[in-house]
Amino acid sequence: MSEKLRVLVAKPGLDGHDRGAKVIAQALRDAGMEVIYTGLRQTPQQIVEAALQEDVQVVALSCLSGAHLDLFPEVVDGLKVQNASDILVLGGGIIPDDDIPALKESGVDAVFGPGTTTTVIIDYIKEKAKVS
Repeated sequence: MSEKLRVLVAKPGLDGHDRGAKVIAQALRDAGMEVIYTGLRQTPQQIVEAALQEDVQVVALSCLSGAHLDLFPEVVDGLKVQNASDILVLGGGIIPDDDIPALKESGVDAVFGPGTTTTVIIDYIKEKAKVS
């Protein structure tokens, strides 16, 4: 693969904790991916706009506040409206197992919870994401 995968790491909503997102961002960079981190407290629309502006192949969302069932699908829907449904959307954070099927049904490709190794996430992205 000659072109680097571009990944947007984003923290939607009012969640103010980003240590995990920063760990993931650094691991993805160490694996040779280009990573854009949006920072805290982003709206779904801001995340969609950033994904389009940065021409990413992956959006990795992190949520610890419990609002994932509202926020993650809004990002997926926003990408669809912009004809960017080819962007791989991943979720992570404190997400109950019972919520994962609903997130996947909404278009989130995979959900990675606490304890998931960075290697598992990196391998998943390399397998599923497509460089344009």
